[in-house]
Amino acid sequence: MRKIILVDDEQSVRDSARQWLELSDFEVADYADARVALRNITPDYAGIVLTDVKMPGLDGLAFQKEIAAIDEHIPVVLFTGHGDIAMAVEAIRGGAYDFVEKPFEPEQIVETIKRALEKRRLVIENRQLKMALSECEGIDSRLVGTSQPMRELKKEITHIAPTRANVLIFGETGTGKEVIARAIHNLSLLNKGPYMALNCATIPVDMAESELFGHVSGAFTGAQGKRIGKLEAANGGTLFLDELNSMPLDVQGKLLRALEMREITPLGANSPRAVNFRLISAMNENPRTAIDEGRLREDLYFRINTVEVNVPPLRERMDDIPLLFSFFLERMADTYGMAAAPLEPDGLPLMMSHDWPGNVRELKSVAERYILSPLPAKERIAKIISAKTGDSASQAVSLREQVSLFERHLIQESLNRNGGVIKDVIDDLGIPRRTLNEKMTKYGLKRSE
Repeated sequence: MRKIILVDDEQSVRDSARQWLELSDFEVADYADARVALRNITPDYAGIVLTDVKMPGLDGLAFQKEIAAIDEHIPVVLFTGHGDIAMAVEAIRGGAYDFVEKPFEPEQIVETIKRALEKRRLVIENRQLKMALSECEGIDSRLVGTSQPMRELKKEITHIAPTRANVLIFGETGTGKEVIARAIHNLSLLNKGPYMALNCATIPVDMAESELFGHVSGAFTGAQGKRIGKLEAANGGTLFLDELNSMPLDVQGKLLRALEMREITPLGANSPRAVNFRLISAMNENPRTAIDEGRLREDLYFRINTVEVNVPPLRERMDDIPLLFSFFLERMADTYGMAAAPLEPDGLPLMMSHDWPGNVRELKSVAERYILSPLPAKERIAKIISAKTGDSASQAVSLREQVSLFERHLIQESLNRNGGVIKDVIDDLGIPRRTLNEKMTKYGLKRSE
């Protein structure tokens, strides 16, 4: 992203500015009249505007307001004489990006331009992410992410969902196990039936059997009236049992029998009732560890894991962070009726350097706090992440690793945007083919993916 619209009524200023801007590898379109330049500015303009303040016809301040009416996120940098500084400061309060006082040093304005272009790039990329989200269909509308681990996970889910096989989902806390369970149900042949979810860790031990199998009136002290258990309520659909390893062992034995016999007997009842449902279970620890420590019956484990799905933690799918963060920002903005401020250029490296122990749930929390934060946008992510870790977020990994993560993300996004067409990626990123090939090899990126 190297485009610049340059507006100044003095031919000599335009010629000299254009010359050194093009020598700095920017793509410049210059105009003597702001009204003519305005015709070439659209909401999807992938660049910035440099303009003088004092011009005949449409001056720089009025020009900036016209640009803001088209898209308030197009950065406008003003050229000002010494006497115009107060005016330029007022323009910045009205939404202009920055001002440069005449006469200016080329190196100074180049740095300003680079920062402005980076901000515009993030705005454009954010919009593309939102568009990608709005166009999602099927499993992509349920499981957000385009990284290699997520593509493999989606392929596996799409393959097993139409079957009636029992599924065991294994993943760390916050990785989205219930979201996956719902996706499997929605894509299954049982999607017209009920979907019942139960977190086994939250059930009181003395209520676990009643919660699962139900009871009749008078089955035990306080049992007033009939209660339908989750297994019966899920009949004809899907039952999701989260943190199954937290279920009491004696109740695990009764669950095993119900799965084998496909029938349940409510507490206090004399006759069994037939049930037919698909079981999806989830754990946040290795099942073998739970078996070895006596918290999970091995025979039940063999019954429930016809298919075992491993959910990658967020630190293993860092490429999904921009898309996920954009997704959560949109949700939170709608929830709270607030505008979603674009992420500043240094925000993404900070997020990519964090190891996300709370996984996707933690990222969602950060997005919510970002929306609600009163801090300036450029300070939010650093403050939020450092508050969660108790340390500076940028210390999570070295600077070299942060740069590598960010560079890998930029190349992968360009490959995705350009459909893997290397020539277009080279033009997009402005790097030689050999450099691109070396970096793709270094980061394990393939055009075919």
